[in-house]
Amino acid sequence: MNVVLNERKVLIDLRGDKTRVEVANDLNITPQMLGAIERGDRTPSLNLAKRIAIYYGTTVEVIF
Repeated sequence: MNVVLNERKVLIDLRGDKTRVEVANDLNITPQMLGAIERGDRTPSLNLAKRIAIYYGTTVEVIF
């Protein structure tokens, strides 16, 4: 559970002042999917994980 909480914190910290809707639109996913990933309820595909990392200018390892 601690890992999930840390994952969520990293993703939310990276999102900064942007809304979930803005980030989801930029990533071409639904806000619900982004929320599920941030909560740790869903694990993104490797392709999506890479897109998220590129979007935030970091690596998959840092986020996930």
